[in-house]
Amino acid sequence: MSYYYYFCMDSDDEESESMDYGSQDYVDEDERTETESTDVSMVDETASMTRSISGSSRYTRSDDTSDMSSVVSGPTRFSGSSVSSATSFTHNPSSVASEDSEPEVIEITHEMHAAMYKHEFGRSLNNYSDVYRLPVDEEELGRLSKQHYMLERIMGKYPPPLPYILQSNTPGEKAVLDLGCGNGDWIISVARDFPNCDAVAVDLVPIGDASDLPPNIRCEIDDINLGLSHFYGQFDVVHCRLIAPGISDYYRLIEDVARVVRPGGLVEFGESDCYVYDGNKQRVHAPMGELAAPWWPRWMSYLRAAIRQGGGNTEVAGDLRDWIRDHGAFHTIHYQNIWLPLIPAPDDDHDDPIFSVMKDDVLTFIRSGRPLLLGRGFPEDVVITLEENAVRELNESDEPCFSRFQRVWAIRNDVDIGPMPG
Repeated sequence: MSYYYYFCMDSDDEESESMDYGSQDYVDEDERTETESTDVSMVDETASMTRSISGSSRYTRSDDTSDMSSVVSGPTRFSGSSVSSATSFTHNPSSVASEDSEPEVIEITHEMHAAMYKHEFGRSLNNYSDVYRLPVDEEELGRLSKQHYMLERIMGKYPPPLPYILQSNTPGEKAVLDLGCGNGDWIISVARDFPNCDAVAVDLVPIGDASDLPPNIRCEIDDINLGLSHFYGQFDVVHCRLIAPGISDYYRLIEDVARVVRPGGLVEFGESDCYVYDGNKQRVHAPMGELAAPWWPRWMSYLRAAIRQGGGNTEVAGDLRDWIRDHGAFHTIHYQNIWLPLIPAPDDDHDDPIFSVMKDDVLTFIRSGRPLLLGRGFPEDVVITLEENAVRELNESDEPCFSRFQRVWAIRNDVDIGPMPG
């Protein structure tokens, strides 16, 4: 069989390529040609104040009434910044200080750490944003590691320009921002591969034990829906992957990111559209209201409804390319559309361990969706019926099905785009 991915070009600034794993064939399309598909037939995947955790027992806090209010920074492994109603920790508190007030030193307590979490329906959730309701416990972090492994196997570690952009012999000269970093696999990898860069990980909960983190990484606990003005003009690389369910206005996020990244810097966005596709790459329609096969696509229909009910996004993946292309702040735009086999085709190599990793990821994701579905008011018996049958279908069916991941990366130009739109 053929394993390949495909990029399509929409303008003179965009690149197009088609690649088969057995051989390489690069294809340039005419300007503004619409993409048909980028195909990978094999998987190689809140509050008024936010808080962050450090590897020590002290952090500093700065409060004011501006958008850059409530900053917390602490020593050892984490760096802080002035944040939009945010709290963060710092390895070097003076590196990104509040512009409006002097920090005060306060102590981190177990109670403060515990306040970052709430427990519902047998799982741990973040306690700051009700938009994002997937768990943040060990089981979910393990799933995110599998997902990261799969996507890295498909796409490689980084977009091609990243090593060049981050190349520097001067500590702190280059900076990387990972928004919605999850368990931190991607940003930790960057921090280790480029030890002279400053790496900043942002999420709703801490990414892990500070003793396991590289010394050039800092963590900020923040709801990025509150804005990123405290980061404007500070980063050479900005990475956003699979965060749409927790983002209330994704296009505004792109506007923010366009102001965060420096001219010549790299932005990368990647999202799933939360649909299931059949062996012909056609959407499987299984609307809510009926409890019947196909179960996995029907479970996804309920998931999409739950995400939208909370203010998150499920449709932005298909808009990313146009939004980045038409924004005006970017050039050298690359688009990748990836098909991830949830149930492999008969002629796939079923012995490849990536397929079992993919299945484990999906089965764990079904469990992770329970607090989201129940928290949005779906009856428990309905949720259990959907779960049990979706799991059985994924384990027993031999009908190929896919999910779709769309990725865009681009370079920031030097155009002054002015202040954020109102």
